[in-house]
Amino acid sequence: MRVEHIYRYPVKGFSAEALEEVALTPGQCLPHDRVYALAQGDSPFDTAAPVWMRKTNFACLAANARIAKLHTAYDPKTSQLVIRPPEGAPLMLDLGKPADRARLEDFITDYLGEEARGRLRLAEAPGYNFTDIPQKSVSIISLASLAALERAHGMRLDPLRFRANIYVSGGAEWADFDLMGQEIQLGTARLRVWKRIVRCPATEVNPDTAERDARPPRVLRENFGHADLGVQAEVLEGGRVAVGDALEVFTPA
Repeated sequence: MRVEHIYRYPVKGFSAEALEEVALTPGQCLPHDRVYALAQGDSPFDTAAPVWMRKTNFACLAANARIAKLHTAYDPKTSQLVIRPPEGAPLMLDLGKPADRARLEDFITDYLGEEARGRLRLAEAPGYNFTDIPQKSVSIISLASLAALERAHGMRLDPLRFRANIYVSGGAEWADFDLMGQEIQLGTARLRVWKRIVRCPATEVNPDTAERDARPPRVLRENFGHADLGVQAEVLEGGRVAVGDALEVFTPA
C-alpha cells in the first residue's frame, strides 16, 4: 500500500489541512492534529484538568453539520486562524490573544445559534488532543475499502467525510483490517495497528455542501455486517512519513 494523502485537523470538526510529509512521535497523534475544540456551552470540559470526553461535548460534524460550510486554515508557527464563512469577509484571528479567542467564540456561537447550547468556549490544553477516542493514535483509511463502500452505496464519497490522517492506496478491499495487532512500517516510522474505526453520523455530512446526503454507517452494516472503515495505529517508533511512502508489515532486521 502507498500513502496518497496526509491530513491534520487543527480544530476539531473543522477543515482538513493537507500535508506533503509529517514527523511522527512515539505515543502521539499527528503534530497539531485536533489541538483545539469549541466546547459546547454546557460542556464540563476543564482546560486546567483535561480528561477525555465524547465528541458531543464539542462542536462536531456529528451534531453540527453547518460547520462544514466554514473553511479554516491554521498556522501553528504564528497561531493564526483564518475562517472563511459562506458569506461575508474572512475572520482573521491570533489564537495567542485572549481578545481574538473571544471573537472566535462569539462568532461560532452566533453561527450555530441554538445548536451551541450556550456560549461556546475555545478549549486547548498542553499535550491534549480532542480525538474521538482516549488513546493517542494515527488514523489510516484504505482507499480500496472506501471504493467498496462507494459501490455498495451507489455514490462517490469524498474521503474527507471520514477525517482520517493518512489515506493509502493499493492492496485488497478491507486488507487494512488484516493488519490488526500487527506492526507496520510507514515511511521511517513504525506503528502498531490496534483498533478498527466505527463510523458515526459525522460521515453523513457532505464536506462541500454541509448536507446530510449519505448514510455510510447504515450502508456498511447492511452490506458488510459492520460499521467500520479504517484503523487506528499507535506510533511505536517516530519517523518521517511522506506522500508516496509505502505501508508495509514491519519485519525486524
